[in-house]
Amino acid sequence: MKTLGLALLAATALVPMLASPAEARGRWTEAQAKDWYARQPWLVGSNFAPANAINQLEMWQAATWDPKRIDYELGLAQGIGMNTMRVFLHDQLWQQDPEGFKRRIDEFLTIAQRHGIKPLFVLFDSCWDPDPKLGPQHPPIPGVHNSGWVQGPGMAGLRDRSRYPGFKAYVQGVIGAFAKDDRVLGWDLWNEPDNGADQYKGQEGKEPLVRALLAQVFDWARDADPTQPLTSGVWLGADWAPGGKSSAMEKLQLAQSDVVTFHDYSWPETFERRVRQLLPYNRPIICTEYMARGNGSTFDGSLPIGKRYNIGMMNWGFVDGKTQTRLPWDSWQKPYVLSEPTIWFHEVFRNDGTPYRQAETDLIRTLSAAPKGVVPAPAGAMPEQRRTRRR
Repeated sequence: MKTLGLALLAATALVPMLASPAEARGRWTEAQAKDWYARQPWLVGSNFAPANAINQLEMWQAATWDPKRIDYELGLAQGIGMNTMRVFLHDQLWQQDPEGFKRRIDEFLTIAQRHGIKPLFVLFDSCWDPDPKLGPQHPPIPGVHNSGWVQGPGMAGLRDRSRYPGFKAYVQGVIGAFAKDDRVLGWDLWNEPDNGADQYKGQEGKEPLVRALLAQVFDWARDADPTQPLTSGVWLGADWAPGGKSSAMEKLQLAQSDVVTFHDYSWPETFERRVRQLLPYNRPIICTEYMARGNGSTFDGSLPIGKRYNIGMMNWGFVDGKTQTRLPWDSWQKPYVLSEPTIWFHEVFRNDGTPYRQAETDLIRTLSAAPKGVVPAPAGAMPEQRRTRRR
């Protein structure tokens, strides 16, 4: 049976399955994926958690759910031309109160639609604290980047196979509730699944457990028959090209995703090289994380490249708040308690709604208003300086 299962998995990476009422839909064909993407605007947005939430749990739990703040921040996004947000969910929220969780997702979608924003929802995450707990969340650690973000399902859940039916119920319950909802952009099934979160101990054996579960999550999600695409983004490797030296996890992600997604926090030259590695998959491409100023990844460096290639672009961080991701990654080794970093690492807006850099929000607004594939020339530039590229 194991050999047969592996053969079927390999086959589905090459030949799309025919969907019927009695079976899960297959991976989208290239044509289906391109047709979906052609109906979208050029996608530009952020990874989103409201400033008063330290993590996914605090954002969504009933006691700390704050639609007024969410409405305010999504209004800021609309004001600079953003039309999407990548938003993290969590399996424990489903276990805690599935009906209430669905109501809050529906309310979020209503608010987002009012601002012209279609979210990409993330179901699982391998980053940061491997021991998530419901209830009140601890306050931010002073001077530390993303000090309260939690993994989902966490190591205890990964190691306890008796919990897997609950994960299936979560995947199919959430996706099933919104599978035909035009307000949803898509489903990002697992964020950085092979992220080791090395600052935390006790995660031995994590990667093979996540990889095996992710394969099941793709199956469960397809069983829900969503009209939106499924994906999981590659982020770590140096060679994502077909036939390249991708890891086993990356091969799974690239073979199963309806649309290709990736992360890049590097210089523009590296960003473009990664894009070119992914073009041969002949599917829509969305960068679901970028923009770390101190690491060489900036709006003015990467965003125009994404626009030329018609790559959807979602930066990390939106409004400065309890995640403290204006602080760099190295704050885990040397917390910024006595002084602020020279430049903010992430975030677009200060907590009071003023832009961190006006030139950045002006750029986002200008690019989002231009036709797909077109990067408007700077004011005063000669006509030949206008660069376009369409896919």
